[in-house]
Order: sequence, then C-alpha cells, then structure tokens
Amino acid sequence: MDFTFDSYGRLLAIIQEQGYKIADYYNWESFDRCVILRHDIDNSLDKALEFARFEWEKGVKSTYFVLVTGDFYNIFSRHNRKVIRDIIDLGHEIGLHFDQTVYGELALDTHTIREKILCEAEQLKTVTEKNVNIVSMHRPSRQILEGDLQIPGMTNSYGRLFFKEFKYISDSRRNWREPVESILTSGEYRRLQILTHSFWYYDEEKDLHDTVKSFICGANRERYDNYKNNFTDLESVLGLNEICG
Repeated sequence: MDFTFDSYGRLLAIIQEQGYKIADYYNWESFDRCVILRHDIDNSLDKALEFARFEWEKGVKSTYFVLVTGDFYNIFSRHNRKVIRDIIDLGHEIGLHFDQTVYGELALDTHTIREKILCEAEQLKTVTEKNVNIVSMHRPSRQILEGDLQIPGMTNSYGRLFFKEFKYISDSRRNWREPVESILTSGEYRRLQILTHSFWYYDEEKDLHDTVKSFICGANRERYDNYKNNFTDLESVLGLNEICG
C-alpha cells in the first residue's frame, strides 16, 4: 500500500467490502466486525484537515488526536483553532495525543501521568468546546503499553482492550509493519484499530525523504505568511521568492 489519497480510499473500500463497520471508541460493541480508524497529528494540523475532508467525502468518521505539547503547531492560535473546529464540523472526534516525555522523570509516576493527561485534556477542551474523552500516547513507553493505564472519564486507545484485544496496525514512520490490506481481506480478526498519520499522504506518491523535505521546506512559507500578518509591508523588506525560490 502506497501513501496516496487514492490508496487510502482503496483501504476504506476494502474495509467495507469485507463486511467491517467503521466504528469509534464508543459504539464498537454494537458491531460483530468493526474497524476503528485513528489519526495521530504529530506535525501538521493542516494536513490533518485535508485528510479529514477526504474521509468526509467518503462518508467516513474517525478520531483525530491533537498534540497539545508539540513543537510544530500551537493549538491556541487563531488559525489552528479554526482548523480543529473544522475537523469537528466534518463529523470527526478530537482526542488528546499525549507525550509523556515532555514532563521528564515526573512522567514515570503513573499518578502524575494521569494528572497531566487530564490537565491537557482540559486545555484542549478550551479549543474544541467539547469534552475530550479519548487519549492516545505519542511514542508510548513500555510502561504505558504494558500497564493498561486507566484515566478517570477517558478512554485510553493504548489500553489493553484496544491495543491487545483489537488487532492494532500502524503506518508509523511511513511504514506499514504488517500488510494492512491482506490482514483485512484474510478475515482473521473481528476487530481492528488502524492508526494512520495524515502527514504521510499526498495526491502523488512520495518517498520518505521527499515527504520530510516538503514539510521542512514548507515551513519557510508558513513562517513567512504568519509574519506577513503581523508586519506591515513585509514584501518591501523581504520578498517571498528570497526564501521559497
């Protein structure tokens, strides 16, 4: 499976052709065979919105996990607030993407991890204007994967139920470690949780190098546009062609 929108569309079609229902973290028990679709937003909210629109066009609803403590986007900026709400308006769920390493040694204590998750969920709620009831872990530690962490009022997508009793498949680092299409067509598993990262998907296939390069180089344009909104007549000082070719 390559990393294009067409390829992802084929994956959605296979899910439905094989008799699976696309479920969420609330209603999965209503279906004998189901797939939960999940997306961790590590790098770009704009790419996530592009992906969310594609799913909406296919009649699919899924869960997008937003990283409150990441370095690449600020959830409280005017633009990103709108992006997150646009994803919600398309019918998708917003969950919290939690990075325990931000808190250093403190995060090794399970009680502290719970407290930090609940705190970040409240922060994200100020943007979504909805309760944030689901969490996924960013690069989860063995402690998280093996501990079946319970968080009051929240569902842990890496808890034993969804990580062990569901078949879990991921495209992390732009690599399907298992053949997702073959697993679906085999019918071996009744319930699956499939994690994709919208960051990897384009209209045309790109390799890992070009995908990462596009993101890093594109940051120049994004920084320029943001500064232009806060600096009168930026073009007279620095032309866009000087930084973007």
